[in-house]
Parts: sequence; structure tokens; C-alpha cells
Amino acid sequence: MESKIKKKILVANNEFHVAQVVAIKFRNNGYVVHIAQNVKEALDMAIKHEPDIIIAEAEMPSVSGLDLVKKLRGSKEGGDVPVVMLTASGSKITDKVKQQLGISDCVSKPFSPRELLQKVNEVLCQAAKP
Repeated sequence: MESKIKKKILVANNEFHVAQVVAIKFRNNGYVVHIAQNVKEALDMAIKHEPDIIIAEAEMPSVSGLDLVKKLRGSKEGGDVPVVMLTASGSKITDKVKQQLGISDCVSKPFSPRELLQKVNEVLCQAAKP
């Protein structure tokens, strides 16, 4: 009998309730979810757990989600991990910045957990293509 390996997601979000809603949706859909509440935790967890994808809040206090991506891209462990950024309504990450940092996609808040799940599944499918 073949066992299916669960995909690992790292959620980097300083808003506890948002992180929990995301975690519940993804766990209910067969993902292993790790939550980091700041950039330092996220970097440590990215190295420790080697996630298949990272969902990061763009606007975290003191160090932004964009800084997290820059640091990940500079490390061998996080160099090519797909990232979906959560952005505040009205806040926009330009296509140029997305391309420079290797951000796979952005989802604006407020968002539906179902929409985020769909976006992550799309990004993971794209990443799996040769």
C-alpha cells in the first residue's frame, strides 16, 4: 500500500487568529502546518522543517514578510521554496518585486481560506512541473 507524503506549509503571521484559521483549513485538507509568529521564528522553522511552501504576512512588525523572503532566498535551505504573500487590502506588491524575490503569488486580505487553499494548490502544482 502506497503512503502519501503530506505537504508541509509554514505560515508566518503575527496575527494569531489569522494563522489559526489558515492552519485549520490546511490541516483539514491533509497538510502539515507549522506556525511562526515572527520572521526569526519563520527562518528557524524553514531550516528545521523544510516546508514545501510558505504563506507569509507582508506586513509584520519590525521585520516585514518581504524581508523574510529576502533572507530565505539568501539561504541554501529556503532558496527556492515557493512563497505566497498575504497583503493588506489596498497594499500591493509590484510584479517587479515579486519577480526579484521569487514570490509565487499574493492574496489580499480579507481572503477566504478556500481561496488561499486553491492558490497554494496552484502554486505547488506549478512548482512540481519540470
